[in-house]
Amino acid sequence: MTGDASVRIGIIGLGNIGRHHADQLRTSGGQLVGGVDILPEARERFARDYGVETYAEADDLFSTADAVIVTTPNRFHEEYAVGALEAGLDVLLEKPLAHDVESAERIAAVARESEAICMVGFHNRFLPPVEVLKDRIDSGTFGEVTHVDANYVRRRGIPGRGSWFTDRSIAGGGALIDIGVHALDVALYLLDFPEIVEVSGVTRSEFGTREDYTYLFMWGEDDREGEFDVDDSATAFIRCAEDRTISLDVAWAANQPNDDSITVRGTDAGARFDRGDGSLDMYRTSENGAPHFADQKVTTREVNAHAAEQRAFVEAVEAGVQPGRNTVEQALAVQRVIDAIYRSSERGEAVGIVAETTAATK
Repeated sequence: MTGDASVRIGIIGLGNIGRHHADQLRTSGGQLVGGVDILPEARERFARDYGVETYAEADDLFSTADAVIVTTPNRFHEEYAVGALEAGLDVLLEKPLAHDVESAERIAAVARESEAICMVGFHNRFLPPVEVLKDRIDSGTFGEVTHVDANYVRRRGIPGRGSWFTDRSIAGGGALIDIGVHALDVALYLLDFPEIVEVSGVTRSEFGTREDYTYLFMWGEDDREGEFDVDDSATAFIRCAEDRTISLDVAWAANQPNDDSITVRGTDAGARFDRGDGSLDMYRTSENGAPHFADQKVTTREVNAHAAEQRAFVEAVEAGVQPGRNTVEQALAVQRVIDAIYRSSERGEAVGIVAETTAATK
């Protein structure tokens, strides 16, 4: 708790991500005042560790908080986010916006009508290298950015076989909707959320159900008898307006080294950001003096992106002004592309965004 902080914040969903957010609130300017979870053991542990009241029903928290951070499994985002917004509370909603595009559209519709702040937790945008990249792109350093190569590949990193992460009815998908949204969000953000013309994608499930799946570490428990009906990798190509493109490569498990990188190609310069080690390298060529390549290593401060995201949320709540970064509409744009990738894989052909998404929500 931060004691005399002005914004009273509750957390809905008291698992690992909820506890991580609770830890960051100690430095981000909000006051932790309570938590909600349907599991008694989660409530008891959270109350003991953080010294706050916990509840089984969100309405009990709504009467004591100014804002909430929603960290439940994806399927329940709509229930809690909409409930909080309709109660007049400000909301920081963990990514993705929802488990499917229809639910995401409904959250966005309520957020548009609400006067409350609503922000979505794509915390990678608050990493200093991403902020530097965005500034350089916006200032024209790269010329016209024509392509972004976005990767989030783990050699072994399924987050608990048999958990809600691997149950499509709860998560909405697998590696693509879990970690792929991070890479895709950064790519779309750097391109300033362009109009999407066409999406072609393939999702696969190659490792999750294998008896001989070998790993050195698993984020959750390995319940081989539990549900696993989701993708563990995805590859997609996204064509945007004015012939700008994004290639996306995502995997919870793959027989290759980890790759958590974003590569930007522009007409005047390029760059590669590796989230794994925090490195940012920029590339230019010139004929000044003599033809040469000019490579630059950019060094930034180490920042806890979740804490920075929370500070931005608290500042927006205090000011009563919707944030310009991590908006619900931007998160909806990401969700629509995720939905298109899944539809493209199911149909075996490229698909569009606007017309089909609109039809799906009628």
